[in-house]
Amino acid sequence: MKVEINPKVTLVGAGPGDPELITLKAVLALNKADVVLYDALIDPVLLKHAPNTAIKLFVGKRVGRHSLPQQDTNELCVAMAKKHGHVVRLKGGDPFVFGRGAEELDYIETFGIPREVVPGITSAIAVPASAGVPVTKRGVSESFWVVTGTTSERELSKDLALAAQSTATVVVLMGTKKLQEIVAVYKRFGKADLPIAIIQSGTTRDEKITAGYMGDIERKAIDNQVEAPAIIIIGEVVKESIKLAEVYREAVKYNF
Repeated sequence: MKVEINPKVTLVGAGPGDPELITLKAVLALNKADVVLYDALIDPVLLKHAPNTAIKLFVGKRVGRHSLPQQDTNELCVAMAKKHGHVVRLKGGDPFVFGRGAEELDYIETFGIPREVVPGITSAIAVPASAGVPVTKRGVSESFWVVTGTTSERELSKDLALAAQSTATVVVLMGTKKLQEIVAVYKRFGKADLPIAIIQSGTTRDEKITAGYMGDIERKAIDNQVEAPAIIIIGEVVKESIKLAEVYREAVKYNF
């Protein structure tokens, strides 16, 4: 007897790294998966939410290491849905925040396959929060920007120069390799004494925080061997973290 296949793709945000920060709706989607296509920053424990019979394939990307080109991933989503049924595309953070989620859905839509989106907790807010850094605080910062450090052209977003001229908190994703350029932008606007923190592997057991000012963060990043994945948070709110209080209590205002 031939089993009827009902193709569907659910795009699921897995959250910022800590497997306990995935949403209940995301877990329920995984419970019903026939196939899980997952990214590099996914904690393997999350795959246990899928049935033992589900096919689980790694399709992720990391700095300098690509498992599958994006187009191949798009095509795999469609092929697996047609062949096996419910595909859960499991992506880190929120798939609509620099996650190419919209591109994947656009491609799937052209095949008439039903789609669903389960938003995830974005690292842009959750990672600073886990380190005690609020992206906004009354009297300190009334807005925030989220900027990509690496555009599709592999360049630093030009929006950073606009953000640097504001008083807003700025969160830079995928910007670790562009730290020198980021610092140069802020120094150009006379903000060498602005607080900045780099949070590597945020919300996970491997979390490492490097904090200081624009004037000394490059040296500190080298000393602490900072590498991706990490987010960069810039602004006076960084000094509001109890975790980082000692850093700024000991710091003397430098003549950068």
